Amino acid sequence: MNVGSATAPQPQFPSGAAYAEALQHTHLCFRHPELKGARPDLTKLGLPRAISGAFASVFSLTSAASGQRYAVKCFTRYVPDQERRYQAISARLARLDRAELSQPWNLGFEYLSDAISVGQERYPVLKMEWIEAVTLSSWLDDNHTDRFAVDRLADRFAALTRDLSQHDIAHGDLQHGNLLVAGDDTLRLVDYDGMYVPDLAGLGGTERGHRNYQSPLRGNDDFGVELDRFSAWVIFMSLKAIATDPTLWNRLHQPSGEFLLLTEEDFSSPGGSAGLQTLLAHPDQVVSGLADRVRSLAFQPLELLPPLSDAIPKQRTAPTVTTTPPGPTAAPPGGAGGLPGWMTDHVPSPTEPTSIATVSTSPNGFRGRTALDVVTALLWPLLLAMSAVLFTAGLPMPTAVAGAPVAAALLLTAFARSRRVERAQARAALSGLTQQLGRLDDPVRAAEKLRKEKEKFESAESERSAAHPKEQDKLTARYHAELKEAEQRKVRKQRDIDKKIGKLAEDLSKALAKALTDKQNAYVRDRLSRRLIADSPPHGIGPTLAARLAAVGIRSAADFTGYRTVQNNSFNSTGAVLVLSNGRVVNVTGIGEAKAIGLDVWRRDVVASAVARQPKALGTAERQQIEQGITRRRAQLTDQRRALEPATEALRMQARKKLEDGRSRLTQKHTLAGQEAARQRQEFSRRAVTLKQNSAIHESLSASVEAARMSLRRLAYAHYVRFLYVGR
Repeated sequence: MNVGSATAPQPQFPSGAAYAEALQHTHLCFRHPELKGARPDLTKLGLPRAISGAFASVFSLTSAASGQRYAVKCFTRYVPDQERRYQAISARLARLDRAELSQPWNLGFEYLSDAISVGQERYPVLKMEWIEAVTLSSWLDDNHTDRFAVDRLADRFAALTRDLSQHDIAHGDLQHGNLLVAGDDTLRLVDYDGMYVPDLAGLGGTERGHRNYQSPLRGNDDFGVELDRFSAWVIFMSLKAIATDPTLWNRLHQPSGEFLLLTEEDFSSPGGSAGLQTLLAHPDQVVSGLADRVRSLAFQPLELLPPLSDAIPKQRTAPTVTTTPPGPTAAPPGGAGGLPGWMTDHVPSPTEPTSIATVSTSPNGFRGRTALDVVTALLWPLLLAMSAVLFTAGLPMPTAVAGAPVAAALLLTAFARSRRVERAQARAALSGLTQQLGRLDDPVRAAEKLRKEKEKFESAESERSAAHPKEQDKLTARYHAELKEAEQRKVRKQRDIDKKIGKLAEDLSKALAKALTDKQNAYVRDRLSRRLIADSPPHGIGPTLAARLAAVGIRSAADFTGYRTVQNNSFNSTGAVLVLSNGRVVNVTGIGEAKAIGLDVWRRDVVASAVARQPKALGTAERQQIEQGITRRRAQLTDQRRALEPATEALRMQARKKLEDGRSRLTQKHTLAGQEAARQRQEFSRRAVTLKQNSAIHESLSASVEAARMSLRRLAYAHYVRFLYVGR
């Protein structure tokens, strides 16, 4: 049977009882040489003993071939990718070096894909190493008063979780039933169905784990290295608390309880948890501190939970740590915490004076005269002098010709100024800064948008917070309505039953009277059937008429009930027909009205004689039978009335469970919404900080743009002419 195909329909697995029946004949149901003919542990009834769980039944078998004892797990439910999972788990555990583990907690196993026959099909089993050990809760029942032993076991449990964490393994269902304590007080870990190993990353989970050990936020599909973190804290806290105060075991644990000290309700509703409050109020700081840690972890996402190994120091020599004296911190790269990298060339850093980093200007903007500047400075006076000479010479020439040297001087100066690198740099800087400023959002509009989003969010959050108590009130009102309905139903049924019990005396009288009447009627019918017409014919009825009567079914007084007169139109006379016991009428030749009257009188005499002799009372046995029936009815009604209170109590408990489940869902929903609101507020705060930073950047860029414009103005024509002769 193929149980590993992802495309095949999910197969139906046998029940634990079906496996137990098959294991009565291990020489037939097994092929594996170690299991074929193996002897199962038996119950007092001689059937294979099973330890049943949600997904499988486990049987203890002793191999006939080797005498070795095995635990054989027979699966009762389909698990996706089961064979792949076990192969990956087996391969990962096989690579562990036992010398490096804190204790030999991992057990060997072998997945056999078609090992057992049940009916006409074959199914997989898991053949596991057998270990002589007891469950953690059973061990605590016997050893909780031994503080040293419990404390040592807590440390060994912490070491076990460290082993798992160091190898990226998660068991998936850490709980008292899957943690066994061996004879040397070391731990063994069993039930690897939901185990996570790195090779299974990407697959979904197969279970949620025991509800009394899991985070309220764990889902069915959660599957990763963090699966054990919450349950590890719960178990470690419980062991440390018992080691500190052994009386906590009897105070908080229930005999045969499926938990250590706390249950699922304590995690989902910590405010109403008496057990958790007991631990939180404990005078020992270790107990109260660990309890507070568990409470704080109950509503944190699984991926954020810290491993237990992070909080428990390793018992090893601390490594030597070399530290360097504090010194100047290197500046982060562009964009790594301050301004974006594309701004760093143009926006001043907080430690620098406000200026444009790419343009270093002198007071006049120009620095260092070039050969062209020197030539221009020399030609300017000559050209101006030439123009003055032409104007004062009085020679007849156009004004334009006289002003040509001035125009040439102006053009030469403009050309020389355009060749200065400072102008190109200033223009490029101004253009770059302007573009950068254009890419930034307007801080005012961004701030207004953020304000509106925050107002809308806070309004919705206020409505949600106000709705939470109303939803709780609705749950409470529904709970009280269900209690009232259950009570009214009980009262109605009690009233109906009381009426029926009150009528039992009347019912007895009626039953006795009816039984006596039935007995008397039966006696009369019997006497009538015994009086045959042929044996004692009425007056006027001879053998011929008796034969005719018999021919139509009238042989005895029981066969007819009387007669009816009929009008004989042919002879204008009155005739008669006889009425049979079934109501049908018959006309008998020779039976006229007179003979019919005679027959009726004869029958009445027979009836009167029978009635006179009929029994006047019921027999003792007959009466007792009727009374016993009434007694049984009274007992049934009494039992029904007595059962009303337990049934009503069950309805109350059901209503209470619905209330608690509803409150738990509401609390979890409210808590998750609160966490989401806190995250949203953090996001708003982050955006506000970013907005403030962007506003500062915007302001700095605006100042830089203005400074660039000022620098560009310092490179104007007049400034250049001054620079030619003054040098600044």
